[in-house]
Amino acid sequence: MPELPEVETVRKTLEQLIIGETIERITVYWPKIIKSPDDYRLFSELVIGEVFHNIQRKGKFLMFELTNYTLVSHLRMEGKYGVYSDDDPLDKHVHVVFHLESGKQLRYHDVRKFGTMHLFEKGQALEQKPLNQLGPDPFEGAYTLEYVLPKITKSERAIKNILLDQQIIAGLGNIYVDETLFRAKVHPLRKGTTLTEPEVMAILDEAKQTLLEAVEQGGTTIRSYVNSQGKIGMFQQRLFVYGQENKACKRCGHPITKMKVSNRGTHICEVCQPLNS
Repeated sequence: MPELPEVETVRKTLEQLIIGETIERITVYWPKIIKSPDDYRLFSELVIGEVFHNIQRKGKFLMFELTNYTLVSHLRMEGKYGVYSDDDPLDKHVHVVFHLESGKQLRYHDVRKFGTMHLFEKGQALEQKPLNQLGPDPFEGAYTLEYVLPKITKSERAIKNILLDQQIIAGLGNIYVDETLFRAKVHPLRKGTTLTEPEVMAILDEAKQTLLEAVEQGGTTIRSYVNSQGKIGMFQQRLFVYGQENKACKRCGHPITKMKVSNRGTHICEVCQPLNS
């Protein structure tokens, strides 16, 4: 699943390819991707003539800033954007096509069809669902110990589940939570109530540092995910635990193990991340 670093990589890539482009028309092959307005035909009508002025990101959401609207897009499991010429063959998994006046096409490709698009009038996107339900991501000013500490230490949930909760911290998914907890030396099953302030601070610092390094490397390519130009992310070469089952821990040499936390595959070093700490 694309997480914050992968979405940030897509954002930066698309900025180079579509800023200043005008939408001539749009073709929607899978209407269920369009969540607002309810009628995909109205969605299509509203974006005609709109210009891509900027692309921002909130957590794992892309925010395409148009002339009069903000298009909020979530890639979910396997969503991808790509820019093509209008005569390039159309893949069967392309579900939305933005036809641009230059002759290019911005195509949304999604094998599982789980992605979503919402269109809001300018200035309203952050005030409505889904964005108004998100906590700050690690690159926002509101991401502070003062904000996060009580949300973690007053919770009986496992710390992995807390970190995956987008209403607390936006942008962290399975890969980067596993990496963060390893680097912070915290077992994913530790309850929030058992964590000390220094441990929470370590988690916050390592989460931000892990994401920063991943952004610099273009994200992590897992299975079929690549960015909007087809380039693979290189951060997988730096992973400590995720996908490293039975390999030697880079810190202590003990084999990395895989377990389940709320049915999510979870990778740990049992020596570096003891549960009874």
